[in-house]
Amino acid sequence: MDRAGGSRIPAILPDRSAVPGERVLIRVFIASSSGFVAIKKQQQDVVRFLEANKIQSEEVDLTMSEEQRQWMYKTIPPEKKPARGNPLPPQIFNGDRYCADYDSFFASKESNTVFSFLGLKSQLASKAEP
Repeated sequence: MDRAGGSRIPAILPDRSAVPGERVLIRVFIASSSGFVAIKKQQQDVVRFLEANKIQSEEVDLTMSEEQRQWMYKTIPPEKKPARGNPLPPQIFNGDRYCADYDSFFASKESNTVFSFLGLKSQLASKAEP
């Protein structure tokens, strides 16, 4: 994240078909100034999970960049948007590919499928490779 609060988007954003050895970047869209404790806790839960599992990620603060907020709103598939209002943070992307909101992330965490859910190799599989 840059000093102005915006987030740099890498020139190349790998997706599920990323070349082996390329770094995959998970982007978590957050709101740093949210007044809702539940949203803050959900954002922390996602970020802490990614950090604990050494998954390369970046936080994109929606409160600091209208351009990023509009990009996120446009990029979330229509079937994943709420019936009313805008999608609430945290929203998770693998590069430009939408992955999930918090509820879907939590469900994948509970079923131990987060790595495939995010379009990543599981750490066990990557450790087993020479």
